[in-house]
Amino acid sequence: MKIPEYPQFAPLSVDMREELYPALNMLTDGVSEFTFSGLYLFRNNYRYRASHLSGKTFVISGIKEDKRFFFTPCCVPDTQTLRSIFEDHDYLKNMSETQCKAERIRLEADGYEVHEDRDNFDYLYDRSDLAELSGKAYHKKRNLVNAFLNSYNYEQRMLDAATVSDAIAVLDKWREEKGVDGDYAAAREALDLYTVLGMRGAVYYVDGKPAGYALGEPLAKGRMFAVHFEKAVGSYKGIYQFVNQAFAQALPAYMKTVNREQDLGDEGLRQAKMTYRPSGFVRKYRVYPKNGA
Repeated sequence: MKIPEYPQFAPLSVDMREELYPALNMLTDGVSEFTFSGLYLFRNNYRYRASHLSGKTFVISGIKEDKRFFFTPCCVPDTQTLRSIFEDHDYLKNMSETQCKAERIRLEADGYEVHEDRDNFDYLYDRSDLAELSGKAYHKKRNLVNAFLNSYNYEQRMLDAATVSDAIAVLDKWREEKGVDGDYAAAREALDLYTVLGMRGAVYYVDGKPAGYALGEPLAKGRMFAVHFEKAVGSYKGIYQFVNQAFAQALPAYMKTVNREQDLGDEGLRQAKMTYRPSGFVRKYRVYPKNGA
């Protein structure tokens, strides 16, 4: 389905990848939501719809907590177009740092407020740090990985047609252990469509049984890798730390940075992400009409 011209919108469909993927892949900031997979897999959560601004950018519209928001991943539209979009949207979400630096003065002059959105910052890590876990800062992580390695017979296999059913078995076990669905629907569809979506991953086995997997995709012109899903059977102590390290080791050396997405304001998740010593963040911003924040 071809993406309609603004002001018409259409629900995201898998055949829109042909139009969206090339433009999104050229973005350099590394915003984890700005991949076709990131948008498509969560289309039902946010009721995403897409529109095309001729010769300029795409507009993705969504709904969260009864508020309408939109993304303009490739560029911030001109003043008149932006005003038109804001007529039936509450805020612009995930404006990148590059866009903020280029457009903030104009946006504020046009009557908008620009706010840093810390809860949605993506956490960035040097791939080598995650792969090596060297130094005092990673002492506890190393101990957990070593305990795992000393306790179990393990194996890593690339995600492919022969192993995808094992990853699904891990995901099902994860949901059973958690007792909630969480992102199960998106994670399951990602496994069903990983080849179509251009995702790659690995499956981990303990004593011959499926025990964990990681799945993601390159972004920022292939220099960064975003880990979208990481699931494991929780009864194996240290398995998450092991999967984190093993998958970083399995990534190509030219991928210098691993993007492990946002904490969404969850304090426990924030602390956990900080213990891996991020090398930086993908900063994101929200834009509101004045007095509308």
